[in-house]
Amino acid sequence: MIYPTRRTILIAAAIAPVALVIGVFAPAQWTSGLALLVLLIALCGVDALAGAGLRRLEVNCEGPRAVSVGETFAAVIRARFRGRSPRRAEFALGVAGPVAAPFGLRARGEMSLEGGSAAVALTTERRGTARLENVWIRWTGPLGLAWKQRQMGLDQDVLITPDIRAVRDKSVQMVNRDAMYGVKAQLQVGEGAEFEALADYRQGMDRRSIDWKTSARHTRLVAKEYRTERNNNIVIALDTGRAMSEPIAAVPRIDRAVSAALLTAYVALKDGDRVGFFAFDSRPRASSKPIGGERAFATLQRVAAGIDYSANETNYTLAIATLANGLNRRSLIVVFTEFADTISAELMLGAVGSLLGRHLVLFVVLKDEELETLAAAEPAAPEDVSRAVTAGALLRERRLVITRLRHLGVHVVEAAAAEAGPVLVAAYLDFKRRSLL
Repeated sequence: MIYPTRRTILIAAAIAPVALVIGVFAPAQWTSGLALLVLLIALCGVDALAGAGLRRLEVNCEGPRAVSVGETFAAVIRARFRGRSPRRAEFALGVAGPVAAPFGLRARGEMSLEGGSAAVALTTERRGTARLENVWIRWTGPLGLAWKQRQMGLDQDVLITPDIRAVRDKSVQMVNRDAMYGVKAQLQVGEGAEFEALADYRQGMDRRSIDWKTSARHTRLVAKEYRTERNNNIVIALDTGRAMSEPIAAVPRIDRAVSAALLTAYVALKDGDRVGFFAFDSRPRASSKPIGGERAFATLQRVAAGIDYSANETNYTLAIATLANGLNRRSLIVVFTEFADTISAELMLGAVGSLLGRHLVLFVVLKDEELETLAAAEPAAPEDVSRAVTAGALLRERRLVITRLRHLGVHVVEAAAAEAGPVLVAAYLDFKRRSLL
């Protein structure tokens, strides 16, 4: 595309009154004004033909494949001209997805003899996938009268993942505090599920580990030592339905659930277990088989980034049936969900029962701090009374569902949104300590 620059428009605007003056005071020379316009057009044509051509251009965009939520990154556009490059050029980037450009999508390029480059700053707003769709580059000829512009497609995806800096910091703290089983050889013996050896009973050992028959034969206390079982399956199921997309303290529930899930996954992988993710709303949306090793965390991070927000109602029956069919060994199934009422919870309760015979099931429910605040607030107006009564009724229904889950044999963790991750990790380590996996 070739079009006039601002300089050309201003010159044309200046020629118009000059041509008018010539036409008024020297009617016989009225063609002089027209000749000036023709000359300007001819100069624009020369300017468009001179310098770098539209087809002598190669453009690419360099940017990260994955970034965290809230992070600012640079998309660097590079242009290479076959031949002499122009003295100046401007770049513009076309993007789609949950990103914002705090300084705009246009940038002036830094030019050299072979080409130029420009950086566009982008800030991620939420999880998902951002797409770098198109890039525009324009430059002028030697006279600066005509813009030459070319648009080129990019179709590059940037994965926006949850921010894992807090995940790594908290996991290190929990490793130091709880001294996870299986990390050090000397900590593998003593508690666990698999028999290791017989040893003399020492102060501090669990009295339940004493082997009384062997102790009677040797006339001294002998205890059984166990080693911690590793390579357990941990499946984290994330409800992405309408209720989980609602915000808590300006952050969607699903985002808080994903952060807690990643923290738990990081700790479990460090502890030698295998972790998989499963996301669902009206139907299964994302799934990864349980995988192990520290490198598996990057894979889980990519799966978590692809978990999108949904306005659909959750179909627990289909989701849990699909999840159960994909598991061929006993697993710890961690379910992040939110139930608005007892009616929607009935289907959930019926579906969960099919998992309990073979798997260990843990539900993680985020406390609704807004409802608790409304229920506990001192009423100052009639509207406050109705709000408190409604909030109290919803909280009672919520507690009823949680009680029924516990009666079924489901473990339930109810935590504040900001503390969901550490609380879930503590529950996971407690399960391992008690040999429930």
